[in-house]
Amino acid sequence: MNIISSASRQVILDTETTGMNQAGGSVFIGHRIIEIGCVEVINRRLTGRTYHQYINPGQAIDEEAIQVHGITNERVANEPRFHQIAQDFIDFIDGAEIVAHNANFDVSFMNHEFSKLNPIYLKTKDICSILDSLDIAKRLHPGQKNNLDALCKRYGIDNSRRTYHGALLDAEILADVYLIMTGGQIKFNLSNEKAGQEGGGIKKIDTSAFNLKVVGASADEILLHEQRLDLVAKSGKCLWRG
Repeated sequence: MNIISSASRQVILDTETTGMNQAGGSVFIGHRIIEIGCVEVINRRLTGRTYHQYINPGQAIDEEAIQVHGITNERVANEPRFHQIAQDFIDFIDGAEIVAHNANFDVSFMNHEFSKLNPIYLKTKDICSILDSLDIAKRLHPGQKNNLDALCKRYGIDNSRRTYHGALLDAEILADVYLIMTGGQIKFNLSNEKAGQEGGGIKKIDTSAFNLKVVGASADEILLHEQRLDLVAKSGKCLWRG
């Protein structure tokens, strides 16, 4: 089972909306995107580039949705409409592989927004490819909870800042989860971190506290080793002796 994507440029994405558009399928009841958060990953390394935008949906946000993400009508009242930010957003995701948790939800909203543009843009799949990190989590951990909070707990990722769901924060957390879940490091400059400090979810252990004992080979063991190398040398070049 290959769970590591071969895409060189990925965009970890999350959206927040005015409410739930889907009811047992792709049934749209008029809800809109109010926040987009994206984190860029190239060759499985975080680049530091992000895209973050609040959006005025032109309609009221459901109270149930506010309880989830904490974004009020007043917060987005003076933000741009989707058509005003669409090109910048498209430019950021163009040609990349989008990674989203329960991607069908985010992509269905994106397609809904794109359909309202004039002229009408292509669907998300025509702008970039799509990878659902929830599908990966379900394959790796069948029968278990695989929401973002559960995965953070499983992989030891600090999500204490996540009081509410926020698109950019959730995208940043998902980037950590996705890279660890698919077997890759998040940071490669671990030598610059202090002992015990977490680098993108990968914890360094300070071995000085364990008083480790170093055991060397005995004289008899060294003799046996040399005898074994003599046998190897008789059959050809012994690489261990240069």
